[in-house]
Amino acid sequence: MDSSAMSLKSSEDIPLADDDLEVIINDDDSSKYMQNGRSLDSIASSYTNGNSSPRHFLESEGPDADEQEERARLITQVLELQNTLDDLSQRVDSVKEENLKLRSENQVLGQYIENLMSASSVFQSTNQAQASSAPKKK
Repeated sequence: MDSSAMSLKSSEDIPLADDDLEVIINDDDSSKYMQNGRSLDSIASSYTNGNSSPRHFLESEGPDADEQEERARLITQVLELQNTLDDLSQRVDSVKEENLKLRSENQVLGQYIENLMSASSVFQSTNQAQASSAPKKK
């Protein structure tokens, strides 16, 4: 047998996921040991700490104290970031409102100044002089 035929034969010996005989979904107690349609026996041993027993995996302790501490720290950090984001959002809304108010006041003041200038004789004479010196549009 040459090496190409041997590698082909060895690749045919590798079981496919569909060939897993332990993937039988029942409504009995054995289904609680299944995860995502696979038995816990088919999960990599590094995930199950080297033990392929489903009962041992399910009965083993949860995350250790360091992992729980890290998770609590991350949750606290996420909550702080959410609060900061909420505060920033409220600040943006208040700045938008103030901006609209100031624009409106500026518009009113601009109109008031324009009215004063048109009513004042000092500005009327310069406005009339500018108007008479400027070429008329047809």
